[in-house]
Amino acid sequence: MKKTRNKLIKLTSLLLAGSLLLSGCGDSGKDNNSNAENTNSDNKSSAAIEITNVSYDPTREFYEQYNKIFTEYWKKEKGQDVKVTPSHGGSGSQARSVIEGNEADVVTLALAHDITAIEEAGLIESGWIDEFEGNSSPYTSTIVFLVRKGNEKNIKDWDDLVRDGVEIINPNPKTSGGACWNFLAAWSFASNLYNDDEEQVKDFMAKLFKNVIVLDSGARGATTTFVENGQGDVLIAWENEAYLSVKEHPDEYEIVTPSISIKAEPSVAVVDSIVDERGTREVSEAYLQYLYTDEAQRLAGENFYRPSNEDILKEFSDTFDLNISMVSIDDFGGWDQAYKDYFDDGAIFDQIYEG
Repeated sequence: MKKTRNKLIKLTSLLLAGSLLLSGCGDSGKDNNSNAENTNSDNKSSAAIEITNVSYDPTREFYEQYNKIFTEYWKKEKGQDVKVTPSHGGSGSQARSVIEGNEADVVTLALAHDITAIEEAGLIESGWIDEFEGNSSPYTSTIVFLVRKGNEKNIKDWDDLVRDGVEIINPNPKTSGGACWNFLAAWSFASNLYNDDEEQVKDFMAKLFKNVIVLDSGARGATTTFVENGQGDVLIAWENEAYLSVKEHPDEYEIVTPSISIKAEPSVAVVDSIVDERGTREVSEAYLQYLYTDEAQRLAGENFYRPSNEDILKEFSDTFDLNISMVSIDDFGGWDQAYKDYFDDGAIFDQIYEG
């Protein structure tokens, strides 16, 4: 009887040990599965992601630097590597490239109308201009003149550009957003000069474009023609392009600020159809939102763009003329109306240039 009891005790102990061992194995398996799930989650969050920024000519230097600070920020915040592929060209041409299949996650173009064209093609949702602050323009610029050191032709304002013998370099409004801003700035001066007499204003603009010896496809191409190739007496330029040229060639060029210019608002937008297809919406939206941070705003100022943050803009008062008289696109009824009036086929620019 005692032997039987001892055998039962031993058997019970063995069964209990086996049960504990199996239970331990079960817990271990659960932990392993949990670790695997965590590892997969970590791998997913840390996997590199790529986005493409289709931008216009003069932003090359700015976005080269901005992409670095954004990728550092994203890595710190999300633990994920992001590669930003840049694309630069004339703003109108860049917009058409997106419409025709250039898969941009974000566009950072020279004027709102170019982004509206992408919206009308069904790639960007309506209301994009209100998605970010300041009409989705994180930085602004204006239009100035770049002349050679000494300003031999004594160019001081827009009316000096219509004098005989003055050779102008300017991009083409049909392909360059910057050129559209140039045109409207000149038109504003002439309208003020001639009390809105449209025929006299048109005559002024015709004389101005008669003096344009090279009509480049984009703003950067026009700068190259003037600065690198040595053509022309004056370049009608983005303010940031002019400052960059003076920075690179301080003894060769100087900037002339006209009496009237225009507040140029380069716009940014997420290309909704692309980011939803590629799964890049979160990083793309963050890429544009980060442009409004103090770090990015100061970087814009250092690259001669006017920060949209008024407090940070004041930090660059030694760089920019903050008292320049500027009209805005609202004075032309907004970009849709302005483009229809001045730059559509057969509109005022074509009448002036082809006439």
